Amino acid sequence: MNREVRIAKDLLSIKAVFFRPEEPFTWASGIKSPVYCDNRLTLTAPEVRNDVEYGLMELVEEFYPEAEVLMGTSTAGIAHAAITAHLMNKPMGYVRSGAKDHGRQNQIEGRLEPGQKVVVIEDLISTGGSVLEVVEVLREAGAEVLGVASIFTYGMKKGLERLAAADVINHSLTNFDVIAQVAAEDGYIRPEDVKRLIAFRNNPSDDSWRNV
Repeated sequence: MNREVRIAKDLLSIKAVFFRPEEPFTWASGIKSPVYCDNRLTLTAPEVRNDVEYGLMELVEEFYPEAEVLMGTSTAGIAHAAITAHLMNKPMGYVRSGAKDHGRQNQIEGRLEPGQKVVVIEDLISTGGSVLEVVEVLREAGAEVLGVASIFTYGMKKGLERLAAADVINHSLTNFDVIAQVAAEDGYIRPEDVKRLIAFRNNPSDDSWRNV
């Protein structure tokens, strides 16, 4: 079983990724979504957590062998960055969503020296906005951002285009297409639902996927 399928099965088994095409969830933006994702649930499932953290370590070792520091996104990526950095015996920090209004007014927590090679650890990438903000902060601080290692990516067109425009590489443990296919094969959804899910992924703002 390859890594993408194994992680997909893990996330489905603990409902970290949960498909409900017949009763879509409503995002804050008002978009009707057939999928709910909360990778924080991996932290309370030790076996799945091990697969995820060792998987992230493998991604960093395989694609970013020069990495010197791991930086988590706030807040979901912090725990994953900490555990992965512990496994790899590397320094770790995280980037706040905004600078503190007290003390040293840090936005980057942890020691980061200009020129250090950094990998950003993220739990989920959809449109790419939040992780790109983190990359920008790190670059402004003088870091060389090698790329991103994430648990799950939707593979949305907007996200892919934004990452490419910012010259940011991302490698994920699994992705929306794999999880949708595994969900159908393992009986979480009907096989005919896969086409609807992919239609949603291709254009989330268009709810005609519900009639595919």
